[in-house]
Formats: sequence, C-alpha cells, structure tokens
Amino acid sequence: MPRCKVNLSTMIFLVILQGAAVVLFCGWYMELSPCSPAPSNGKVHVLLLSSWRSGSSFLGQVFSQHPSVYYLMEPAWHVWTRLQKPGARLLRMAVRDLLRSVFQCDLSVMEAYLPENHNVSTLFMWSHSRALCSPPACPLTPRTEFSNQTWCKQACDARGLQWAQDACSTYSHVVLKEVRFFELESLYPLLQDPSLDLRIIHLVRDPRAVLKSREEAAKALMRDNAVVLEQRTIPAAEVQYQVMQEICRSHVRINERAILKPPPFLEGRYKMVRYEDIARNPLKEINAIYEFVGLEMTKELEEWIFRVTHGKGKGTKKEAFKITSRNAADVAQAWRSILPHNKVKRVQEVCKGAMSLLGYRTVYSEKEQKSLDIDLLVPQEPYQFSWPPTKTEHPGTS
Repeated sequence: MPRCKVNLSTMIFLVILQGAAVVLFCGWYMELSPCSPAPSNGKVHVLLLSSWRSGSSFLGQVFSQHPSVYYLMEPAWHVWTRLQKPGARLLRMAVRDLLRSVFQCDLSVMEAYLPENHNVSTLFMWSHSRALCSPPACPLTPRTEFSNQTWCKQACDARGLQWAQDACSTYSHVVLKEVRFFELESLYPLLQDPSLDLRIIHLVRDPRAVLKSREEAAKALMRDNAVVLEQRTIPAAEVQYQVMQEICRSHVRINERAILKPPPFLEGRYKMVRYEDIARNPLKEINAIYEFVGLEMTKELEEWIFRVTHGKGKGTKKEAFKITSRNAADVAQAWRSILPHNKVKRVQEVCKGAMSLLGYRTVYSEKEQKSLDIDLLVPQEPYQFSWPPTKTEHPGTS
C-alpha cells in the first residue's frame, strides 16, 4: 500500500487552513442564524395590559408624563373600529402585528386603519400622550414639563404621522396601553422577537368596581361589548355581566399562564398590579413599577402623583375618561356605597374564580358590603416563577 509523506510545514499549513475555514463558516452561520438575540438598541418596550375601566388610563399617564417615555393609548382601537370582523378572537393577530410595528417606531402600519387625509389628531386619544405634545413632535411642551391636553389639541395637530413617528426613536421607552388582549399566548411572538425588550404590566381591578364604572360609561363601551361577545345576541340586561365574565376569565388565563405555567422567555417580564394597591400606596407601587421597567422616579413626578391621587371626591360621570385630581382610596371603594347589592351578588357569581385568584374577598350581605371597616383586599404574597423544561414548551402563535 503506497504511503504519502507530509512534512511538518505542510501539516501546519493544513491545520491553519482548516481553522480558518471553521471560523469563516461559523461567521457565515451566525449571520444567517444568530445564536444570541439581536439588540433592541437599548430601547425598552412596555405593554400596559388591562381591561376597560380598571384604572389603566391613570397608570397610562404615570408612564406618559415621564420624560423618557413615548406613550400611545390603545392604538388597537383603530383595528377594532375599522375591520369588520365578528369578534376579538379573529382580530387578535392584526392587533398584535400593529403593536409590533408601533413598538419599533413604525407608524406606517396605522395608515391601513386611518382616513386617507389624516392628522395626528386622528390617533385615538392622541392628546393623552405627552410625547405627541413635546419636541420633536410638537414644540409646545418641554419634555421636563407635564402636558396639558387642552393646549395640546389646540397647538399640536400636525398633518400626517411623520413627526409622531420621528419622535418615537428619541425615547428610551415605548409604552402602549391596551385592553384588547384576552390571553397571553397571542403575545408570545413579541416576547420572542429579539428586536424587542418587552415587559408586560398586567393591571387588574376588583370586578365589582369595574362593573360600577362600566355602567357609568355604558354608551361609550357598546361597540367594544359586541366585539368581546363575538357579536352574539345577548339580552340587554345580561350584556354587562357576560362581558364581565369574559374579562374575568381573561385575567385568570393571563395570570395563571404567567405564574403557574410560564414559558422560559417570560422570566422577569411579567408583573401583575392591582389598582387597589396603587390607590392605597401610590408612590410605593409606582416606584416598583418604574423599577420593573427600568425608569427612575423624579421629584416632579412624585409631586404630580401625589396631587392626582390625593384630591377631593370620586370624580363625576363627565370625568369618566379624564385624569383629574381625585381621592384614589375613595374611588377604589366607591362601588360599595353605590352599586346595588343584587348587582354585586351577580358579578361575584360570574367572576368568582378571578376574585379568588386576584385577592378580592366576597361580601355576603348588603351590610357587609357597606361596612367600609371590613377590608376586602387580600394581601398579595410574593410569588416565584417556576420554569418548565424547555423541551416541553410548545409556545402558541395564535
């Protein structure tokens, strides 16, 4: 059998050549299939996930007024009002894709849902965003100052969305408030997107207080009710309770999925917050929320938060969608003296599971309901995430 002789220099050359080939191959492979997530350019993306009349407008303003935050209130409103689909289930993919684009500061996705000749004012509740009332979107309000919605409407209604889009890239945090998700699985693609650093704040509220607030804003919620109920024909007297049942079920699904069966990519990215805890100790709770998303509290924000949570009264029906100075603790308890006990019993029946999971005690009589010295809020216990083996996870994309 013939033998090949190879000298030492040739062997060294072949080893070096092989090593170079491996390095080039690995570099090529990493470009096509990166093993580590692409950076999100240091930007943090926050989804304030809640339901109607749960205090989300207030918490949204806690984010909006922060000088580092670009905030939009319910951009998915445009999807629900524009697309002629029967219900929330069929609309959730369009909602998720819209959020992905807006998180990435691409507002061109909104064009599909807006009139042909649109202004910034065409965006739902646009003046609730300080970022749209501040440079570079509008010269009216310096970033270090709090915006005034009335003045903003008068001075900042620019043609098109270009200024609003350009402003987004100048902030470290993009925060979107949404009430149109009913399960966590729809958000998995966003949580797994390497270009997003997504944190979820899940805001919940006592269902009895939500019902009371929904009744005060009943007309404004009629269209959304139909979508939540998948356009089913429901007796008028039952609509609110059926909607509340769907909302309560969604809170249970989201919280249980995040706490009991969380996928690995959710670690450190979900925080459940109760409105009542914020009402009782605003600065403590909001500081914890800021810390969770990487924002710093300022002295000016502390003073603003104190003013809007330590006012007088519970607010009027005309102020249902406005952030005014009120007594937050009184607002949280208002249902106990206003809501008839038969309605309290009914909502407790349809939301029994959610109330137990989220820490709201049941009342069994009108006397107990109206005795404000009885605390109906169960103290929250710290929870620990428990991660299942990665190989058993099959994240849903629906």
